[in-house]
Amino acid sequence: MPDINRIAEFAEDLARRAGELVRKEREQNTLRTDYKQQTELVTHADVMADEMITGAIREQFPDHRIMSEETMPDLEQAEQLDTPLWIIDPIDGTVNYAYGHPQVAVSIAYAEKGRVQVGVVHAPFSKETFRAVLGQGATLNGGFISHSGATDPRQSLFATGFPYTKDALEPLVNRLNAMIHRCRDLRRIGSAALDICWVACGRLDIYYENVSPWDFAAARLIALEAGATAGHFSEVPEGMPADLWGRDILISAPEIWEPVRQILRKASGYK
Repeated sequence: MPDINRIAEFAEDLARRAGELVRKEREQNTLRTDYKQQTELVTHADVMADEMITGAIREQFPDHRIMSEETMPDLEQAEQLDTPLWIIDPIDGTVNYAYGHPQVAVSIAYAEKGRVQVGVVHAPFSKETFRAVLGQGATLNGGFISHSGATDPRQSLFATGFPYTKDALEPLVNRLNAMIHRCRDLRRIGSAALDICWVACGRLDIYYENVSPWDFAAARLIALEAGATAGHFSEVPEGMPADLWGRDILISAPEIWEPVRQILRKASGYK
């Protein structure tokens, strides 16, 4: 296996380069957009950044596998544990990107045997880079970070998100109703990776959602290395690495994780 700190440096450099690409594309060019699966927005910058990142990984590590949102969104890759896996989201927060909002991130994770070892989330418009290596803590622009230390859900700020398709919203609305009555307030940021990184650095206390591995894999490690608790409020299927399972994900300051988990389970009708 390659040196993990070398991997982290490589991933951060890639994320910064991709971030510069997507920043320049938005600032200098007419934004070109399209839709995949009829509802999910994608921009030309998504594809350009994806190809740049995956091309660099293939050149440097030709025997590694890649799971990326835009060009290789094969979720079965998460179940194959024999070779190292890169998990890429070239633009997390594409709608924000298209509308000129700053909450946009490049997310790059590196996993071995289903366990994420390196996570980098770079926000090019706010010039913030979150990074973690397993067992080495989490940083923001080189300085160590930690969770908020929240102890009471009622005094806690939470974030969540909603899918592009709107045909199964009732369970999500039930959860939102339960949480908004039991927490301080909601923030809807529009980037799962940044939601989770903001839990890691104490700007949020709680995050929950159903997301894909490329949305959360890097940020989840960052939150864990910042001392937050990460898990699920439903069961992870047998044989699926928890690090890469995104259904009913819950990440929060440690003392409120279990109370919030119970709120979400009850609102979801889980026994």
